[in-house]
Amino acid sequence: MAVTLDAAVPDFQAQATSGRQFSLADLKGQQVVLYFYPKDNTPGCTTEGLDFRHFYPEFQAANTQIFGVSRDSLKSHENFKCKQEFPFELIADTDEAICKLFDVIKLKKLYGKEYLGVDRSTFLIDENGVLRREWRGVKVPGHVAAVLAAAQELHQG
Repeated sequence: MAVTLDAAVPDFQAQATSGRQFSLADLKGQQVVLYFYPKDNTPGCTTEGLDFRHFYPEFQAANTQIFGVSRDSLKSHENFKCKQEFPFELIADTDEAICKLFDVIKLKKLYGKEYLGVDRSTFLIDENGVLRREWRGVKVPGHVAAVLAAAQELHQG
């Protein structure tokens, strides 16, 4: 069952960078941004991650934790995070369980070939674990600033 707006997001656990075990339940009392991206070390994904890095202090001031999610391995995530100096963790969803929960696996086309890939998407979860905003089919320019504005608005409540 996929998540729906204004409903509680089911708790889930996953391996994240820095040896961290991610659990949504452990983040009660904080807002959470989960941003799903197609692939580590690609131009769009790097730009998006750097935008989140740039606005990281503002997200922290709005009591909001950021987590990037892709199907890449933990080793790939560790390298990507280190290379780009991301201050937030990346979640390895190698079995696509989280991608399926958030319904971000879509049929895509590249050079005339169809394949199943991650649709760049972002989700804002409030302090009680309820999904409050979602952005699907994201275009990177200006996106992180829009997510920050929504996080700040939700935090001020």
